Amino acid sequence: MGVVHAGRGQAAQTRERRWRPEAPVDVALTLSPHRRGGGDPAWRRTPDGAFWRTSRTPEGPGTLRVTGSRDGEILGQAWGPGAGWLLEMLPSMLGADDDVAGFAALLARLARSGDPRHVRAAAFVADLAGRAGGLRIGRSLRVFEALAPAVLEQKVVGREAWRAWRFLLRRYGEPAPGPAPEGMYVVPSPEVWRVVPSWDWHRAGAEAVRARTIVNAARHAAKLERTTGVLGAVGTPDPARTPDATSGSAGTPDAAQVATGGRASAGVEGPTGVKNSAGVTGSAGVESSAGVEGSAEADRLLRALPGVGVWTSAEVRQRAHGDPDAPSVGDFHLPGIVGYAFTGRKTDDDGMLELLEPFRGHRHRVIKLIELSGIRPPARGPRMAARDYRSF
Repeated sequence: MGVVHAGRGQAAQTRERRWRPEAPVDVALTLSPHRRGGGDPAWRRTPDGAFWRTSRTPEGPGTLRVTGSRDGEILGQAWGPGAGWLLEMLPSMLGADDDVAGFAALLARLARSGDPRHVRAAAFVADLAGRAGGLRIGRSLRVFEALAPAVLEQKVVGREAWRAWRFLLRRYGEPAPGPAPEGMYVVPSPEVWRVVPSWDWHRAGAEAVRARTIVNAARHAAKLERTTGVLGAVGTPDPARTPDATSGSAGTPDAAQVATGGRASAGVEGPTGVKNSAGVTGSAGVESSAGVEGSAEADRLLRALPGVGVWTSAEVRQRAHGDPDAPSVGDFHLPGIVGYAFTGRKTDDDGMLELLEPFRGHRHRVIKLIELSGIRPPARGPRMAARDYRSF
C-alpha cells in the first residue's frame, strides 16, 4: 500500500498517497468514463498530464489530482474534507479490484474451446486487449454521482446532456477544494438536488421526466450508495436481458423501500444518437464484486427507482461498481458498433448480446475495447440534431 501523509508549507492541507499497481495502469483510459463531455466541472486534464476529479465523499467534498510516472508509480494528491477517503479509494478507482486475470483466463478457455466462432472471437478480442493493456475497470463507489448524469443522458444527444450537467453543477455545486483548476465544482449534495426549482431544470434543458427521476433518486441516495456493498449475491437474472417494466422486484425490502410506493421503473431509457463514454479490497468496508450475479443484485436495487431502467443501471454500475459485465443495452450506437466489429454488419440489442454471450462476466469490458479500437461501421446520413428543451 502507498503512504498517505499531509503536505507542508503552503500546501499544508494537501494529502498524498503513492501507489504502485501490480501491473501498469493507463490512468487516462481508466478514468475517462467519469468525464461527462468537454468542460465537465467535476473532471479535468491539465497540460502537465495530471487528472483532476471532484467528488462528494461520505466524509465531505474533495478534490483529487492523479499523475502517473514512467516507473509505474501513481501519485494521488487530495484536498478538502473528503481527501482521506479519496486517497483510500484511489486503488479501487484505478482498477485494483478489476479481475484482469479472470478475463485472460476466459479468453484462453475460448481459444481452446474448439468452436471456430469462439476461437475467432477470442483471438480478435485478445488482440484488442493487447492494444489497451493498461485499461482497468475502476469503481468510484459513488452511486448517485454516477446516476444523476446518466439520467441526464437518457434519450438525448451527448452535448445536450453535458450542457445540462455543466449548468447544474456550476449553479448548485460548490467550488472544488484546494488548488483545483479554475471552474471545477463538486457535485451538489442529494439535499440540494431535491430542491432545484422547476425553472432551473428548464434552463438546464432537462424536461420534467428526467428532473423527477433525479429528484426521486436524491431522496433515496443513502440506499443507492449501499448497493456498492451488495455485490456477491447469487441466483439473480441477467440484468442485460431483464425488461425495464419488471424492475422493482417485489419481496425484497431494500428494493421496495427505494421504489416510491412500490411502483416499477418507468423504463425511460437510453440516449438517442449519443456516443456514451463509456482500492484495496476491504477499504471502507466495501467488498469486491463476485461477478455477474452480484451485479444483477445491484441492478435490481437501482431499477427499483421509477425512471431507471436497464441502460441507466448499466451506466451507473460500470462507473460506481466497476462492473465489467454491465453492457449498455438500449444505446443508440453500440449494437451497430459491436455487430460490425464481430461480423462486419450492424445488429440490434439482441444480436449484440448474442455476440457478447461467450464473454459473459466481461461484456462491458469487451465493448470498451471495441470502442477504443476505433472500429466503426460506415457513417450514413446526417447526425441527429440536439433538442433544446429550453425553447419549449
